[in-house]
Amino acid sequence: MLKKHLLPFAPLVGFAILPSAHAVEPYQDNRWYVAPFATFINSGGDRRASDGWGGGVGVGKIIDEHFNVELKGFYQGFGGSNGPWDLVGGSADLQYYLFRDKFSPYAVVGLGGMNTCASANCGIGFIGEAGVGASYEVNDHLLIRSDVRYRYNNNFNAQVQPGTDEFHDMTVNLGVVIPFGDKPKYAAKTDTRAAPAPFAVAPKPDCSTLDSDGDGVNDCLDKCPGTIKGAIVDAKGCAVRLILKGQHFKYDSAELSLNAKELLDGVAKDLIAFPQKNDIQVQGHASSEGSDSYNMKLSQRRAHAVVDYLKMKGVTNKLSAQGYGETQPIADNETEAGKAENRRVELIWIE
Repeated sequence: MLKKHLLPFAPLVGFAILPSAHAVEPYQDNRWYVAPFATFINSGGDRRASDGWGGGVGVGKIIDEHFNVELKGFYQGFGGSNGPWDLVGGSADLQYYLFRDKFSPYAVVGLGGMNTCASANCGIGFIGEAGVGASYEVNDHLLIRSDVRYRYNNNFNAQVQPGTDEFHDMTVNLGVVIPFGDKPKYAAKTDTRAAPAPFAVAPKPDCSTLDSDGDGVNDCLDKCPGTIKGAIVDAKGCAVRLILKGQHFKYDSAELSLNAKELLDGVAKDLIAFPQKNDIQVQGHASSEGSDSYNMKLSQRRAHAVVDYLKMKGVTNKLSAQGYGETQPIADNETEAGKAENRRVELIWIE
């Protein structure tokens, strides 16, 4: 019969042992408390009695993260064919909490004594209890608590119930826990590890002493970093003129030499990598050898050859070709060295 009555309370037992997140702080609460409770008792078939009600109060102390100890007293009463029954007793309980959190499941065992009266027959006996339960923290000063317990009672030949002195009951308790005093505050752990040594940070170079692209303008003032090597620049470090000297064309031809192509490959690469989006005029110049009109046409064709080659290499600046023949010498045409200087191509960045 007791087994049959225990079945409705199985979900409560299962709920009491559900896992929950462990508290992350070290547990420091060790307060005393008082715990009034109400009881439903399912009497065993050996009493030949009905179910009943009762209540009691416990006084306990929190020992550590897992254990409480508690002394409690109680009264329970119910009817029956040989009743009424009155149970008055007390026990010392040990509660083991799986963990402490807002919801805290626990197991409990208790030992004590109980005076049992059925009608006029009374006897004092031993009781032992075991069960499971859980508490729910409403706030720092109030918890709701419930447990389900099996109780063994032996009345030592008191003959309260003819035929047996052993009884098996189930109790369901519901009450509150009221701790005394304030709940201890959890102090944050202090990290005592030594702080890592700071990284040595190299001092930032003074930009006024740097000229990263070698154009003669320091990095603080240079608005066009990455200037093409050999270019003439303005005060802001932006290219305004690049003179290409040497044997860039075959004799009496506008066909670029291998040396010229290698040089123009570098120019194209720099123009793409560090775009200075001005229009660029490619100027062709000649020495005084040959007639003026011939030199004018030859310099124009050579300027066009340079423009076409740079476009083929991916330069996106607007490029234009202009031949000046022998009209703008930069050296003496009376010497071979001077004539070599005058045979040139210039790139002019147009504002």
